Amino acid sequence: MSDRFRVRRGRAIVAAALALVVVAGLAAAGTATARTTKSCGTVTLNEQAWAGSTANTYVAKAVLQKIGCKVNITKQKTVIMGGPNGVTGHIGWFIPTYLMKQHPEFKTWKGLKGKESLFKSPESGSQGMFLGGDPSYVQKDKQLIQALKLNLKFVSVGAEPAQVARWSQLYRQHKPVLFYWYTPQYLNKQYQLSEVKLPPRFKGCQDDSKAGGSVAKYKCAYDTIVLNKVFSKKFANGGSPAYGVLKRFKWTNSDQETVAKWIAGDHMNPDKAGKKWVDSHASTVNKWLGK
Repeated sequence: MSDRFRVRRGRAIVAAALALVVVAGLAAAGTATARTTKSCGTVTLNEQAWAGSTANTYVAKAVLQKIGCKVNITKQKTVIMGGPNGVTGHIGWFIPTYLMKQHPEFKTWKGLKGKESLFKSPESGSQGMFLGGDPSYVQKDKQLIQALKLNLKFVSVGAEPAQVARWSQLYRQHKPVLFYWYTPQYLNKQYQLSEVKLPPRFKGCQDDSKAGGSVAKYKCAYDTIVLNKVFSKKFANGGSPAYGVLKRFKWTNSDQETVAKWIAGDHMNPDKAGKKWVDSHASTVNKWLGK
């Protein structure tokens, strides 16, 4: 259900795991090879176990079916990089937009100073609560709080579903809450959230607290990661027109979050969700098709 990154904990949660992955491209049975006739044949797409990957995969499937491809969807394979898909991953500190409107000074971390008690909770005592992310995720918020000299207490409630339950409950109650979050994530279409700007990055800036060392090297915003498409070498060199379509495949965080919400939030059939987006974005799709 959640959009997350589990490979290489030193990177952003939402990096490569949400990439569009093409693991194979084969000539369809009974037809000439794609190289000589430019028939599409069969394309196998990799769907990973989170909503952003599903959104990528089923929109790509809907587009490829427009040029006569047969599309299979499978799981993990060995792949090579194929360029950005237009989506960028980013972790940060977030608050509800209604709170940002009430306190525009929270646009940066400096505005939190002296007002931390606004975020008090039963767990944080006299300090404000900073609601941490899933303990398995890349994070440095304890170090950031210390480096920024903020009167906040880091509070973890466990895995992401528990964290979401906690901050979304406070959101529905229209209460203050400051928490670890990221983009792209389909819940960003369901809740209006605003990011608190952290200090700029610098050479040697660290994002993963497991690296250890001085808190000074964590005093910076989390990195922004470009999400990439990856293809099997066999597919990239096979001559299928599907390769050109997928090389041109590029959309935005908002696009991916919209489709992911239809699938994971609204429980729409993934094929229907992919087709719905493709049918309503003809100009973008035509660029992917090379028209």
